Amino acid sequence: MLQRFLVEDIIKRALQEDLAWGDVTTEATVDPDLLGTAYIYAKQEGVVAGLQVAAWTFQMLEPRVLVDFLCRDGELVTYGQRLLKIEGPVRAILSAERVALNLLQRMSGIATQTRRLVEALAGYKIKLVDTRKTTPGLRILEKYAVRVGGGANHRFGLADCVLIKDNHIKAAGGIKAAVNKARQRVGHTMKIEVEVENLTQVQEALQAGADIIMLDNMNINTITEAVALAKGKAILEVSGGMDLEKARQAAELGVDLVSVGSLTHSVKAMDISLDLFTSKISTFTAGEED
Repeated sequence: MLQRFLVEDIIKRALQEDLAWGDVTTEATVDPDLLGTAYIYAKQEGVVAGLQVAAWTFQMLEPRVLVDFLCRDGELVTYGQRLLKIEGPVRAILSAERVALNLLQRMSGIATQTRRLVEALAGYKIKLVDTRKTTPGLRILEKYAVRVGGGANHRFGLADCVLIKDNHIKAAGGIKAAVNKARQRVGHTMKIEVEVENLTQVQEALQAGADIIMLDNMNINTITEAVALAKGKAILEVSGGMDLEKARQAAELGVDLVSVGSLTHSVKAMDISLDLFTSKISTFTAGEED
């Protein structure tokens, strides 16, 4: 569950970017006392994620906006289905519309694609995880959307897990040296993962005592041999250009994790829209608190 204080800055920056010094169109054409009701609805089937984020977007611009949730995050919605009912000053609804939809559409697109892959891997022990290949500034929202879709999160950032990659190995003087240095630096509760590209490196990582070994851009035959080498001595993750067929093959071999960067770095946004439904003149003066 997302906490508002964790995402407020994201929403504020997005509103500042879009509004700048005002919404000239809305301010020129909409009476400040006008109240209205709007519905956000799906224009395609998909898994919705980010409903609360969308609600907060309207309410941060205008606290008098009321939002009713007509479905829940993680729900598979159909074309034309209403997701949110928004009531309040029409100016605020229209001015926050684009930001709210942008965030909701992207998060729902991620959740939808994640759900497809999770369902395709059902029945195997393999777990689908994301990567750090996220939109700068939106990581917390995008990783939340992966969880809504049924996937799991890999490390959130550089601070919560040791992941020794090829350039770390070069800089440290080899896999063994890199793992030993990491063990000396981090606490006992932190896992150490090593990215490898061939079977020799798999052996080196096992000998160094890596907790997790990432098999990067390996073909199925090499992954098969890596699984035989590891024999439960380390958690195995496959990564690099993972499509559905390759992920299924890895799952059949008994690999533990498959990380898919495309869940966040190149996902297609879900088509979602907003329609103003009714409007009336308000009984309060614009800017006046109830």
